[in-house]
Order: sequence, then C-alpha cells, then structure tokens
Amino acid sequence: MWSNIASNAFTVFIAILVVIGGLVGWSQNAYRTAGPLSAPICLQVPSGSNMSRVSEDLEAQGAIRHDFIFRMGADYEEKSQRLKAGSFLVPAESSMQEIVDIVTRGGQSTCGTEINFRVGIARAEIEVRELDPVTLEFVEIASFDPGEGTPPVEYAEARAQDDARYRVTLAEGVTSFQVVEELKLADFLSGDVPDLPDEGSLAPDSYEVRVGEERTELLAEMQGRQQAILAGAWAGRADGLPLADATEALILASIIEKETAVAEERRTISAVFTNRLRAGMRLQTDPTVIYGVTRGRGVLGRGLRQSELRSATPWNTYVIEGLPPTPIANPGRASIEAALNPDQSEYLFFVADGTGGHAFATTLAEHNRNVAVWRAIEAERNDN
Repeated sequence: MWSNIASNAFTVFIAILVVIGGLVGWSQNAYRTAGPLSAPICLQVPSGSNMSRVSEDLEAQGAIRHDFIFRMGADYEEKSQRLKAGSFLVPAESSMQEIVDIVTRGGQSTCGTEINFRVGIARAEIEVRELDPVTLEFVEIASFDPGEGTPPVEYAEARAQDDARYRVTLAEGVTSFQVVEELKLADFLSGDVPDLPDEGSLAPDSYEVRVGEERTELLAEMQGRQQAILAGAWAGRADGLPLADATEALILASIIEKETAVAEERRTISAVFTNRLRAGMRLQTDPTVIYGVTRGRGVLGRGLRQSELRSATPWNTYVIEGLPPTPIANPGRASIEAALNPDQSEYLFFVADGTGGHAFATTLAEHNRNVAVWRAIEAERNDN
C-alpha cells in the first residue's frame, strides 16, 4: 500500500513540475513576444512611481495583456529598481521585455511635451509642442516671443512638468551677438556669458539642454560642433581653392549663408566668389557691408545707403580686396560644405531674380541685363 501511495505522490509531483514548467515557459514566451499595442503610445512615468503602477497603466492602455508577467519579468531581470521617470515612446507591438528596457535604460524623455527655444535672425521664439506618438510629428501647443509680454499659460504648465524636454535651436546665419543676447531670455538656462564667442564659431543646429544648464556650457557645445563640422569639410575640400586655411573657408561660408536662402544655389554662389577671388576681383557683396554697419548686433532694417557702400570698413568688400577679416555670421553645415566644394562654373556675377533666387552671369553685359530686369521688378512692386 505504501508503495502505491509513494508512486501516486511521485506521479502528482511530476505532474506539478510539468505544469510549473509549462507556466514558466508560457510566461517567458508571453514576456518576450510582440505585444497587443496596435499604435505607438507616449507612456508617462511620474517621479516616485513603481513597476506596479506602470504595469497597471500599460494594461489599461492595451500595451500588455498580463501586468503580473510584466512585473515578474522586470524582477527576474533585476530591473524593477531601475525605473526612470519621464515620458517614453512605446512603439506598436512592443514586447513586455522591450517596454521594461525602454522605461529602465535611462536617458531623457523620448516623447511628451517639449519646449523649443528658437534663436532667429530677427528675434527669439519659444514653442511649446507635443510629440504625436502615431505620426511622430510635433503638434504646436503655443508659441511666443520671450522678450515681449507675459508668457502664455501653456508655457507655465509645460515648465511645471518634470518630464518636459528642452531644446535650443539656432537658425543658420545668426550672429554670435544675437545668440548670446537671445539666450539671456531663456529662463530655463543659467549663468552669465562673460566673453562673446568668435563670429562664425557657433554651429546652427538643434541642442537638447537640461533645466539650469549653464549658458557657457551650451555655447561651448555649439563651438565644439562647429569645429568638428569645419574640420571635416576642410579635410574633404576641393583642390586648388583660393583659401589659405579653414578660417578663410568659414569666412566665405558665412557670406554664402547670408547671400541666399535657396539651398540649391549655395554651391553656385560659392563658385561666383571663388572665381572672383581667383581673378583678383573684389567680392562686392552687400551682406559684408551690412555687417560693417551693424557689427552683427542687430538687423539693419533698411536698404544700404550709397555712403555706406563707399565707407571703408574692414568688412566692406566693395572697398577691400579679398575676404573680410572675420565671418559675418554663423554659417550652417551646408554653406561650409558649399564654400569648400563650389560648382564648376564660369559665373562672376549674380543678382536677385524676383523669385527668391538669383540670376547668374559670366559677363558684365549679361549681368547688367539681369540687373535691369530686377530693377523693373522692384519698380513694379513699389507701384503696387
């Protein structure tokens, strides 16, 4: 009898082990396979939260089927205590294992509210926006000039969010003075800027920043990025350029940047200036004259006077030979690359064509005809 009891008990024990093994295998498979989420979501993890609350939120949003397996998997991988606060983009069909990795790997938020401080040519602008997890495009909530009036309530609400992200974006062609002055309006940054960065030394780009980050730290990052861009472009430059060094390339790039907003024209504009430098011709470009008047400390806001075109400033390329002594703005990557890889052409002249671009010419006679067309367009516009 006792042998039968022992045999039955052993059989039951084996059956239990089989069931447990099956459950473990099923749980592991459920933890690692694609989840039920049909579209991406932005998962918010508040400060002080835990895996239990996160799993309940995920189950409520249809991202996981079994919250207890989610918690068990996080415990087994020893990640339960690594939960990070923030807003995280969870792609469609993410497995529970992938979601655990997303909310524990660290780093900044990947979705939710973003405050973007734009440093523009004429003014600064703060944009409050939200990332749509489905389209992965930002939706504007509010925008305003930080130098004028009281910020909208949407900005205050965004600033109060622990997981809001912050970004500073520099427009191509801004001057170093404009950058420093406008960054003073960014109330989420800190510290003074004792020294004005060299003109042209800041890379127009988008920079993720931390609340309380020192302005000098951000400017140093901008300078480092510009140095890397310039070094890379200089290393890949075309042969035989009339440029002594990378500094002269940066100067030429800044002029190209201010001469055209049409991306396709940059290398053609570069060819004109390169050809003029080779021929010993003066560059005769208005943006350098404007810089001589403003020193980069603002927008001129009017046309140039004849007296200014004749005035002998170090930047007036109607008067001086060759390049001016410094850049006249902070050029972007495309203008730097254009300066060092111009088109192959014989163009020596260009003038506005009325469409936002320019008409190019190889001879003075052809250029004068283009100028006459432009003057007629100007006159017609003034009459209307």
